[in-house]
Amino acid sequence: MRAFSALLARDLKLAARVGGSGALSLVFFLMIVVLVPFALGPDMNLLSRIGPAILWLSAVLATLIGLDRLFQSDEEDGSLDLMTGAAVPLELVVLAKVLASWLTTGLPLALASPLFGLLVALSPKAMGATALTLALGTPALAFIGAVGAALTATIRRGGLILAIIVLPLMVPTLIFGVSAAEAALGGTVPFTTPLTVLAALSLIAAVVGTLAAAAALRWSE
Repeated sequence: MRAFSALLARDLKLAARVGGSGALSLVFFLMIVVLVPFALGPDMNLLSRIGPAILWLSAVLATLIGLDRLFQSDEEDGSLDLMTGAAVPLELVVLAKVLASWLTTGLPLALASPLFGLLVALSPKAMGATALTLALGTPALAFIGAVGAALTATIRRGGLILAIIVLPLMVPTLIFGVSAAEAALGGTVPFTTPLTVLAALSLIAAVVGTLAAAAALRWSE
């Protein structure tokens, strides 16, 4: 646990020092949320109806910002070789790095979503539901992205390849995230049903993503 805490603190300090991808993700998130209403027009009913989908799609795309640097920066400066050869299990290293990435990217997106929901005419109830679904669903996006980041860690400018790998895998999380947010506003499905599936997807992604990313890093060595 001491090694895990040290790795987590290291990545959080690096993200704060460099500016990290968290601020860029928030800016990108805001840009999409602002541009979509301009494209759809001033129909407030339409915006409020598809608002959760806009926020979720924006979150998925914003998660990709800086994801290619999750392991690549450590690969370039040799830190990844030291982590791989250390006594600490590589799975623990992956878990710490992905958790730090989520704390600086996914969690801020979830916390900022109620504010951005004003731009798509969401009701207070819809804002709260969307924020809750993003808080539960963005960990799944982070761990799925970690697998692609591990596979492309040794590829320079592998951002496009990374997006091609992970975007299809993020579709189930996107579907259940939007379904849960819309179910909170009234529908044939109870709100807790897609929300529970969304939480399960995050737990499954945390286990499978950690093991798969660690295996991909070992294979690349």
